[in-house]
Amino acid sequence: MVTSTKSKEDQEDLNKRLRSLKIDRGPAPSPVPNNRSPKLLLIGIAAVLALLALGYVFLFSGTKTISAAPVRVETGAASAGESVLTASGYVVAHHKIAVGAKVMGRVAWIGVEKGDRVQEGQVLVRLEDSEFRAQVNQAKANLAAAQAQLDRLRTGSRPEEKLKDKAAVFQAEANLRNAEAEFQRSETLYKAGVASKAEYDRALAARDSAIAMVQAARQSSQMTDIGPRKEDIRAAEAEVQQMRAALDYANTQLAATEIRAPVTGTVLERIVERGEMVSPSAFGGSGARTSVVDLADLTDLQVELDISQTDFARLKPQQRAEIIPDAYPNLRFTGFIEEIAPEANRAKSTVQVKVKVDNPTEQLRPEMNARVNFLADKVATTENQSIGRVLVPKNAVVKQDNASFVFVVKGTKVEQRTIRTGEESADAYVVLEGLSGNESVAISGVDKLRDGDSVKVQ
Repeated sequence: MVTSTKSKEDQEDLNKRLRSLKIDRGPAPSPVPNNRSPKLLLIGIAAVLALLALGYVFLFSGTKTISAAPVRVETGAASAGESVLTASGYVVAHHKIAVGAKVMGRVAWIGVEKGDRVQEGQVLVRLEDSEFRAQVNQAKANLAAAQAQLDRLRTGSRPEEKLKDKAAVFQAEANLRNAEAEFQRSETLYKAGVASKAEYDRALAARDSAIAMVQAARQSSQMTDIGPRKEDIRAAEAEVQQMRAALDYANTQLAATEIRAPVTGTVLERIVERGEMVSPSAFGGSGARTSVVDLADLTDLQVELDISQTDFARLKPQQRAEIIPDAYPNLRFTGFIEEIAPEANRAKSTVQVKVKVDNPTEQLRPEMNARVNFLADKVATTENQSIGRVLVPKNAVVKQDNASFVFVVKGTKVEQRTIRTGEESADAYVVLEGLSGNESVAISGVDKLRDGDSVKVQ
């Protein structure tokens, strides 16, 4: 305490000495009031604030403020009942047939109405057939004539014909002997100068003619003994085949006047009435129908859908599906992908897919609207392996150029990552590829983010 008091006294003594050494300059001038000091002070404060603002912009202009959310993992086993995609389409008959006529004719009888169930081979329509029956009768007669000619050639000559030809040979030989005798007499008389040269020439010509007649008769008899030529028989056989083919064609034309059901099915539409003309489509003229009924097998139905190319990767052949008709929302039909179009529709950016209905009933009809849920395959698991679905918020996903991506937050930066999405719910997508479930993703301002941007998470 004594030491502290002594120190104060020493300090005061020192101060007195210093004041004694100060030069006295007289009374200090009275201060002149300065009106500019407050303005300068305000200017200085504004400059400092501007510098601070510039520094903040310089330091933080590249940083974007975002909101982020974690990627969820929903545990549970995947099953065939899970839907990976839902789409809408139309019920169609797998094979819809427009039953037409093979020949031109007038309808004489109709045996079906719309909605009738018909069996394969059942007669649906009959055409007038009088002309076709006449053609069949004519073809039968032509065939009979050709067959008779062939039979005659194959049988050969009758014994009576052979005897007749031999008799002709004998007669020709007798004529030759007579002509030879006449020629010899004429030759003797001519040489004796009794007969004229003209008589001699006539006898010579008669003998030569008789010789030729004998040769012809012998050749004819020989041909009769041998029978017809093989070439003639083959020509006759060909003519018979031609006539038989003509008869078959005429019968086919006649049979075509009865238009029959090509398959078992249901009549979707009755197109013609009695008295109307029908003709094959290739020869259809003005006013002539080219088909008589539309027919389909309603036990073989499909759902036709146009799938967006961005969703097409979720589907594959034979994938199971659930069909729900709009007319009967409480009904469920099972099916599978039976057909996938070999090419996409460029204008619509879609691929056509057809789903076969396994168990169609009479409630399911062609041209109905139907919703199809495409189901996931069962996933094999081991005893210690659990399966989870990775879910990402919908507002974190950016879809662009047929691709989907998110921005994964890594510290103060974001990484753009492409993902493949599957089933969607009200607020999230199932991620099939691209995320493992341990990430955090940006959920606000994602449309302005770029890969590698600096961010500040709120």
